[in-house]
Amino acid sequence: MWFDSWAEILRVVVVGSASYASVVILLRFSGKRTLGQLNAFDFLVTVAFGSTLATILLSQDVAFFEGLTALVVLAALQFAVAWASAHVPATRTVVASKPAALVVSGEIQHSQLRKNRLSESEILQAIRATGAGDVADVAAVVLETNGTLSVIPKSKLGNASALHGVTGMSGS
Repeated sequence: MWFDSWAEILRVVVVGSASYASVVILLRFSGKRTLGQLNAFDFLVTVAFGSTLATILLSQDVAFFEGLTALVVLAALQFAVAWASAHVPATRTVVASKPAALVVSGEIQHSQLRKNRLSESEILQAIRATGAGDVADVAAVVLETNGTLSVIPKSKLGNASALHGVTGMSGS
């Protein structure tokens, strides 16, 4: 239970070191998106990387090169989906949700809050975090595809071109 053999400990050290180095190299080649703020697909790939790494480390039934192949496949699929979502708009709608307007022209959009399972207090917290004290001073609060809330004050709205494609904004 506490100790089986030095050979198993050595295997974990050797395979763990090689696996760790492999993951670092794969993440470096797969690009910044893998380590950025995660949408649902990126989160899934990150969890799969972690699960695969744990299996390589702890299961003697999985040879190092089998595990490395699994990591390479995950990285290649993540790269392919990221490339497709950047170049084929239809892919993006499958992989990531559209951003949604939760506040429009100082008005909280309660239907969007319900649809996105958010509370009014979460919106107010995001507004306060920007230093604003009045919802009426806010042009928009957007729930981004990665789950963050972007607050745009009326004083910074400009021509609203950054809101193109946001669900619930007029003209989207």
